[in-house]
Amino acid sequence: MGPQAAGASLGAGTLVWFRKGLRLHDNRALGSALARSGRLVYPVFVLDPWFLHPTKVGPNRIRFLLESLSDLDSGLRRDLGTRLIVLRGRPEDVLPLAARDWGCGMCCYEKDTEPYAKERDAKVAAALQEGAGCGAEASPGHTLWDMDALLAACGGRAPQTMTSFLALAKKVGDPGPPEPAPTGLALASPPAPFAWDATSHGVPEMGDLPHYVEASRAEEERKAKCPFRGGETEALERLARLGLERGAGAGQAPRGDAYIHAFSKPDTSPTCPTQPSTTALSPYLKFGCLSARTVYARLKEAEARKGAGPQTQPPVSLLGQLYWREHFYLLGHQMGGAFGRMHGSPIAKQVPWERNAALVRAWKEARTGFPWIDACMVQLREQGWMHHLGRHAVACFLTRGDLWQHWEEGAAVFDELLLDADWSLNSANWMWLSASAFFAQYFRVYGPHSFAKKTDPTGAYVRHFLPALRRMPDKYIYEPWTAPRDVQERAKCVVGVDYPFPLVDHAAASKANIDRLKLAYAAAKDGKAPPAEDVAAAETHAGDTAVAVAPGVVEYTPGVRVMNYGGTDGTSPAPAPAPGTKRSGGGGTKQTTLDALVKRPKT
Repeated sequence: MGPQAAGASLGAGTLVWFRKGLRLHDNRALGSALARSGRLVYPVFVLDPWFLHPTKVGPNRIRFLLESLSDLDSGLRRDLGTRLIVLRGRPEDVLPLAARDWGCGMCCYEKDTEPYAKERDAKVAAALQEGAGCGAEASPGHTLWDMDALLAACGGRAPQTMTSFLALAKKVGDPGPPEPAPTGLALASPPAPFAWDATSHGVPEMGDLPHYVEASRAEEERKAKCPFRGGETEALERLARLGLERGAGAGQAPRGDAYIHAFSKPDTSPTCPTQPSTTALSPYLKFGCLSARTVYARLKEAEARKGAGPQTQPPVSLLGQLYWREHFYLLGHQMGGAFGRMHGSPIAKQVPWERNAALVRAWKEARTGFPWIDACMVQLREQGWMHHLGRHAVACFLTRGDLWQHWEEGAAVFDELLLDADWSLNSANWMWLSASAFFAQYFRVYGPHSFAKKTDPTGAYVRHFLPALRRMPDKYIYEPWTAPRDVQERAKCVVGVDYPFPLVDHAAASKANIDRLKLAYAAAKDGKAPPAEDVAAAETHAGDTAVAVAPGVVEYTPGVRVMNYGGTDGTSPAPAPAPGTKRSGGGGTKQTTLDALVKRPKT
């Protein structure tokens, strides 16, 4: 399906509105504008205030965006003799003004299927026509296939399994080759008042954005910790470094054939602290610095050559990773806003999750007391990235594994902090990891300490991101609360002083949560919500020994012991057990809610 245009007028110029799609190669919106207007093409980006707040988009992603815009500006100047014009304000307000002042009859942009984008684009199209007599044309390009065409091919009902999606992909066929970047042109400069005012309409620094002034003061430190730099140039260089580029000579195979053939996502390591063990192309695909069709074309070329050894297959292969992206985009496109929330969702199990701000904050701020989980969350904050198995572990921990917090809370944190935050993929993965949709084996839980021991027995990843634990012996690195007091002191990390006690007893909490999910699944099968009394009954663990009690969720200052274990009645505080001993519930009244597993500080 080609571009979709609405309300074209006789204006000679064309706006190219970059949103995602921050690249020159395989940019169908740009190609359409050039074909329509020749030199009278004006590239713009709008700093939309809807996005520009640190609670919605963290500083790492803003930095990546600004780097991507600067790189796009450089490419436009180098290859097309023009520059990127950055406008500020609501797109439906500023774009009609630019179109009117520059005599533009069309505004071309890449189609976006996220709920906010659909609403925004409808407003922009109406405002352009009303305010400037300017049409709007949306071209596919962010995904391999046009989502409208793909949805039509499956009768308006997106597949809910990868097997079904692969059948759909086979049915619709190859998405077509990527288009080369345009070069050798000299586009016209727009008329005043926007003519190359670098102060007002150039790419800003982070400190120029009102809500990011404070964050900008730590920008150099943040850049030093983050292994990602935004932009099309970096994206294509990463593609080349991974060996996914074409061979240098006629008939020469790319260096990366063997890598492509052997790649298996589950076999990559989640504990590489500085250089990801996967391609780490997701931030570049998210911002459109790299075309999905460009990656697809390279992978299919390698697939066609059989001499580099056995080939892995979707869903674990590199090609499979692109298919997962398309699959979840299609589901999000079909279901709209309901795909990103539990209430009203056609696929998410209706589970009585809790929303405890203190627990979510402790998880977000890496204060769970489980080193593997906390190290992952520090990496997320510092780098804006995390290996997919790390994402699995922290998502399971927050939801069904330990804390029983709503998956929407976790999705919001990921949406804020990830460089590759992508609404459709983020929503799908959180439903998956909370066993709310796609994945039904809710009784399979990631161990917050046992899982990492298998891939990183010495805890190098934990030591990198949690300096307090750098001297902790390997034996205790994932469970430091079990270390004898003298070992903790020699390691200069006393649990409860320099590093927090665990928030929950994992074995007890995970069992409680499995029972809760069992009830929710049974209720879903019956087509009704789980009764409150059934949930409460599951939480009592009738016939079991009393649930072990965990320390409280409070702010702590290194050197000051402020965390306490709760008493066995689930309410009264009691002294912490001696270091080196296992916590247990002991006798007393059995706890009747999971909330009682998390002790409040003494007041």
